[in-house]
Amino acid sequence: DVVKPFMCLRMFPTRLLLVACTIAALGAVAAPLRPHVVYVLLDDWGWADAGWHRPTGEAQGVSTPHMDALVKEGIELNRHYSYKVCSPSRSAIQSGRNPIHVSVTNTMETYRNPSDPVAGWSAMPVNMTGLGDVMARGGYSTHFYGKWDAGMATPFHSPLGRGYNKSLFYFHHQNDYWTSATQPHESTAGDTTCPGYPPDRGPRDLWEDDHPAWDLVNSVNCTQVSHGGCRYEDRIFADRVLAEVAAHNVSMPLFLFWAPHAVHDPLEVPQEFADRFAEWGPPSGRWERQYYLAILSYVDTAIGQLVSLLHARDMWKDTLLIVHSDNGGPIYQNGRAGGNNWPLRGGKVSNWEGGIRVNAFVSGGVLPETVRGTTSDALMAAWDWYATLAGLAGISPIDARAAAAGLPPVDSHDLWPLLVGLNATSPRQELAIGTDGLTIGIGKSFNTRVGGLIRGKYKLLQQVLIPMAGWTGPIFPNLTRWDADYTLAVCGPSPLAGCLFDLEQDPGEHHNLARERPEVLHEMCSRLHELQRTVFRPRRGRHDLAACKAVQEKYHGFWGPWAMLDAWPEARERAWHFREKQLTEHLIVV
Repeated sequence: DVVKPFMCLRMFPTRLLLVACTIAALGAVAAPLRPHVVYVLLDDWGWADAGWHRPTGEAQGVSTPHMDALVKEGIELNRHYSYKVCSPSRSAIQSGRNPIHVSVTNTMETYRNPSDPVAGWSAMPVNMTGLGDVMARGGYSTHFYGKWDAGMATPFHSPLGRGYNKSLFYFHHQNDYWTSATQPHESTAGDTTCPGYPPDRGPRDLWEDDHPAWDLVNSVNCTQVSHGGCRYEDRIFADRVLAEVAAHNVSMPLFLFWAPHAVHDPLEVPQEFADRFAEWGPPSGRWERQYYLAILSYVDTAIGQLVSLLHARDMWKDTLLIVHSDNGGPIYQNGRAGGNNWPLRGGKVSNWEGGIRVNAFVSGGVLPETVRGTTSDALMAAWDWYATLAGLAGISPIDARAAAAGLPPVDSHDLWPLLVGLNATSPRQELAIGTDGLTIGIGKSFNTRVGGLIRGKYKLLQQVLIPMAGWTGPIFPNLTRWDADYTLAVCGPSPLAGCLFDLEQDPGEHHNLARERPEVLHEMCSRLHELQRTVFRPRRGRHDLAACKAVQEKYHGFWGPWAMLDAWPEARERAWHFREKQLTEHLIVV
């Protein structure tokens, strides 16, 4: 269909559509939109830790004024889902695949199976095309800053190898905000340290492009107790984000993926921010909640600084901003990680709504005025941004490289027509909910399972034991002890043991419909079994001692890739092949 020029300008009043609308006026199909895209992926951000999810006057310390304002001028995504833990969510986003088709396991980055050079690693297989690669082929300047957690073993497992021109990041699930060292004592999965390191500190984990960021780390003496003159890790990332935006040539589309450490533990933050939330700490509250709120406030302030800069550079009108969490807030171990998902059930590492239904919104001047300030209840998933952004870049999301290696295809949906009001319904009609078969969701299981299904308004869960089977209150963690890890539910395939919920009427999953609607239960169980036949379950191997050898002999105390190191030139080519081409060279008119 031909796009009428007046409709084009009314829907997308931006510089980037000037050429496209001119082409439309001549009776051709418009060129790709190619807005600037800023993608902010927060970590462990609880449902109750977003200001717009708090009733008026009941913030209970949650302070996200900059994001609250962005939601009011954007679109709140009320049914946006991700995976229950960090690494699979990030692999899903970067690969455009449901975790059941890329990785459901939160293993450490040091795993390797020598008998499988394609998929025998943690996180994404070598031959899957990354989101950065897609955007680079679309003529974008591509950047990644923050937490990667989508692989480390080879150059292809780095942001550079997945198509990001520039990057500053750490590989693992977490590191210390002050020293950038991995923390063996904080990890439940192990393998985050090497021989010769103390029990509380592993090797450093901070990289820039294709080498350790030796000059950016603090002394190991920098701590939460004493950090005068030390640089906070999320400040390092935020400063790099701001510097790149300030220096960007606005004639070229920008794709900037920013994944702050916040608000994942360890709960560390500049003391001035912690002091602002003292009333939520001891003696009347918990220090974990105080510091969690402080970290959240810190990153909200940084997001506000970024948006102000985009306005100052006159880029905001041509920008799409995507913000969401990688999973629900952590409520395990008596609230030691500080998060809260009230009124949703459960939390991180569980497949209850509190673990997988995440805070999300889009904003930016590229959104039509008609959709600003609205809420979408359409079903969508974090990995749907892959096809959405590929469409905006004018690139097919089909992954030929993966197909040639016999890997699962992309199963991402283009959300753009839904977001801008061209379609009233989501292209996603169902969501397979993956699991690794582990009760607490972190460890070394490779048993990829479909542990649930969302179709329409119904949600089915099917897992032997699901933790976090309860609800926090408006204030959590608090002085009452609750070990959510051991609040377990059995969800089987029969009406007597099944777990079925109507999410439209009961988003908190209080009322189990398994006995009342056995026909729905059986129909969804049948579909779940069909989806189970599609899962991807390579043998990832085990901790490879060569990873520590590289730490000690090649990277001088830093983690980094240790296998296929002769592939760095090809990895750089993926990121830089399209870097210098101008936007006009990539306009597609058919």
